[in-house]
Amino acid sequence: MKDQPEATRHAPDGAASGGFIYVVESFVRRLRIRTRIFLVAAVNIAVIVVLAILLWISSRLLNDTWKELQSVRGSERLVATIESEASRVQSLIHRYFIQPTPEVLAEIEGRWSSITGTLFERAATDPALSPQAEALRDLTNRLVSGFDQLRAARTEIATLYEEQILKPSREMSGLYAILESTIADRAALIAPPLGKSRDAFATTSVAINSYYLSTSSAPADEALGNLDTIINTIPVMLDLSDGDIQRAALQRLQTRARQLKDGLQKLTAEFKEQNRLLQNVVDKSQAEMSELATKLSDNMRQRETRVQGQLDSALSAVYLVIAIVTLVSLAVIGFFGTVFSRSVSLPLRSLMNSMNRIAEGRLDTRVAGTEARDEIGEMARALEIFRENAIAKLQAEADLIASKRRAETAYEELRATQNSLIEAEKLAALGGLVAGVAHEVNNPVGISVTVASTLARRCEAFSEEMKRGELRRSRLNEFVEGNREAANMLVSNLHRAAELIQSFKQVAVDRSHAERRGFDMKALTDQIMLSLRPTLSKRNIALRIECPEHIDMNSYPGSWGQVLTNLTLNSVIHGFTPDVAGEIDIKVRKLDDEQVEVVFTDNGQGMSEEVKRRAFDPFFTTARGRGGTGLGLHIVHNIVTNRLGGRIAISSDTARGVRFRMVLPTTAPQFAADETPLEAKA
Repeated sequence: MKDQPEATRHAPDGAASGGFIYVVESFVRRLRIRTRIFLVAAVNIAVIVVLAILLWISSRLLNDTWKELQSVRGSERLVATIESEASRVQSLIHRYFIQPTPEVLAEIEGRWSSITGTLFERAATDPALSPQAEALRDLTNRLVSGFDQLRAARTEIATLYEEQILKPSREMSGLYAILESTIADRAALIAPPLGKSRDAFATTSVAINSYYLSTSSAPADEALGNLDTIINTIPVMLDLSDGDIQRAALQRLQTRARQLKDGLQKLTAEFKEQNRLLQNVVDKSQAEMSELATKLSDNMRQRETRVQGQLDSALSAVYLVIAIVTLVSLAVIGFFGTVFSRSVSLPLRSLMNSMNRIAEGRLDTRVAGTEARDEIGEMARALEIFRENAIAKLQAEADLIASKRRAETAYEELRATQNSLIEAEKLAALGGLVAGVAHEVNNPVGISVTVASTLARRCEAFSEEMKRGELRRSRLNEFVEGNREAANMLVSNLHRAAELIQSFKQVAVDRSHAERRGFDMKALTDQIMLSLRPTLSKRNIALRIECPEHIDMNSYPGSWGQVLTNLTLNSVIHGFTPDVAGEIDIKVRKLDDEQVEVVFTDNGQGMSEEVKRRAFDPFFTTARGRGGTGLGLHIVHNIVTNRLGGRIAISSDTARGVRFRMVLPTTAPQFAADETPLEAKA
């Protein structure tokens, strides 16, 4: 079957699906795939155009209905806003007559203008508001007219208060002062009634001010009662007066008291008129506006219900039409889509079977349909080329896998060799340290042995002299003094040996344990370099350490010892020639509470640019023939940047020495206890 043409092989499937579909499918298969796709797109576009026309007509209908509904809702919101604003204006009017400020007056005028402007602007576009707009405008004008009358009444009250209340009160206060100044003796008969009258006047002033601010009737009644007391007391004081000045002052006081009483009565009448305007004009107009707004809201809700019903009916009709057209369109698209898909899917299925065989690795079967002239035939020919390339690729992959396995084996061997060399480098550094300490310890121990031998011989000689009875006092003093000197030399040299051994023990313990702990930077650095001093002494290299006290670290002391040891041995081996003296400087300082800077320098031969660039590379060394492994500085770099969590930089000039600058955190990063040290992974 694989050499049979595509059209012949798929014909029985088309015939089985029905005569009409088979005829249409046979016609479609004569077209190229791009033409078939164009026909599918044309059918879809025709359906989309029909749906777009229907949607446009429906949207026009729905848009008109929706606009009417929005207009009704807008009018309803406007009525609610007018009602709310009218209530707010009423509250502001009441507030204005309690606290008459320009801000309150400006807000009243602004809200009134907003009500009238919004109302009539909306009424011009919404016929439903036109009949009630005039009534609302009349009520609004009545409200504003009442406010104007209230402002006039308020102005009259202010004038009355100023002219007939405050002015007489100030004159009465001055008259009381004159009367009190004319009384020479506080035991005079006029003093008691004058004091009573003065107290009544003070109470009257407070009550009048309270009445003016609160408009409550109780302070006014109290003030009128006190004024009657003042007026009734003045005749008594006239009878008890002494002198023309007192009588003249009392007569003027009586006149001003009557004027003040008349003014207070007029003020009471004006306040009553103000309250009448507030109740009968402002409050009544606002109540009528609220009632009219309620009626308008009811009308708007009824209208909204009617328009909402129209909108629902229109939506139902639109949905029905769109559903029918959509179903018909789907049927047409489904028919043509089925025909077009079969004309492509059946040949593609055969092509897919060939691809599956290739994917499964069965590359021995040739791809069918390569003789076809359409796009599927081109794909079949491309797939056949892919099959042939896959056969060649499998062979190449087999060769590549074999090469990869050989490379991995070589890499593992190289990795093992690298780890062995790293351990050898560490052991070599520790061996050099042990040799130096042993050499340094031999000196005090040898001296101690010599002194002890000498002391033993002196003791034997002294014992013989005692046995012979030849011991003299001078000889005894000489023996005691010699023994004291020998004992001091023994103690001094043994202490020196003990210090060296203790220093080496501490460094060795730190090297053998990878735990993080707290330590003093100066003390640890001194211990480490003390164990290296014998190596430096043999090469005539001076060591200078500058480190402040109390630099507390929470880090890895063994790793820090490895860094200093490797840097020192690197300088000894590479920086200095055996016959030339040198100097190594170590300077430590705190940058801040979290970082410490360590600068390690020597004045040896230095490095060239090429050597400096590759100094931290593994297995790079300039002393390959002298036993160098090329791992010393590589281990230093890994310890500083990984284990200690810091950074290191190198600078050098030829014949001017080398300088290593390290910045270390006072608290190193934490590693798991069972983790292999990073310097061993280098």
